[in-house]
Amino acid sequence: MPEVGGGRGAIYDIFCISDTGEYFIVEMQNIRQVNFAGRALYYLSRAIVRQGERGDKWQFDLKAVYGVFFVNFHLHDTSGKLRSDIVLSDRDTHEQFSGKLRFIFIELPSFTKEESDCETDFDKWIYVLKNMETLEKIPFKNRKAVFEKLEQMASKASMTRKEREIYENSLDVYRDNLATATYIEQAAELAMTRGLEKGMEKGMEKGMEKGKRDIARNLKAEGIPVDLISKATGLSIGEIEKL
Repeated sequence: MPEVGGGRGAIYDIFCISDTGEYFIVEMQNIRQVNFAGRALYYLSRAIVRQGERGDKWQFDLKAVYGVFFVNFHLHDTSGKLRSDIVLSDRDTHEQFSGKLRFIFIELPSFTKEESDCETDFDKWIYVLKNMETLEKIPFKNRKAVFEKLEQMASKASMTRKEREIYENSLDVYRDNLATATYIEQAAELAMTRGLEKGMEKGMEKGMEKGKRDIARNLKAEGIPVDLISKATGLSIGEIEKL
């Protein structure tokens, strides 16, 4: 079932349970989020906790929870990896501790294949998801019927009135958050630039001031009269006498 989070800025969120009880959480995130790893952990942990039952008969028989996160940004500044698969495992032996919790992150900017280069179903799906907003028509329909079905589902013309309202509202949230994120980023860059300039000015002033004092201290040690030191350094006689 789709869940549209008004304050979360995600256009598509999916939470579903398989026939055998496993939980699947799928999210597509366009805007970089603070503590995104923590957010993903929170989502999956909630699905784990919800399985708890009252009474002494329940023996922690948990169903697996899988999170699939499509992100339109790099999780780390040095990351260029398309797919990250995270599980609970022993740090030294890498042996899996439990298969009940699994995170899969797909970083869309790391996918650089063109339509003609997509051979596997995985490539085709990632290509469509990454380029959905700019595609005039869904590709690969002649090779797999599921992409024809996807085009029908993605078409606003095929939506019910309620579905269109949900889509438009979620799209407004995305655009507002994108504009806010852009503004914050630009403001941060401006503040950093001004801060550096101001810091350099202060640093130079402090450096020059310290230099004057060092020169005055050395001249004073050589027995040069205070009034002459004052004229040479610009420091007051009172400041020089304190050195």
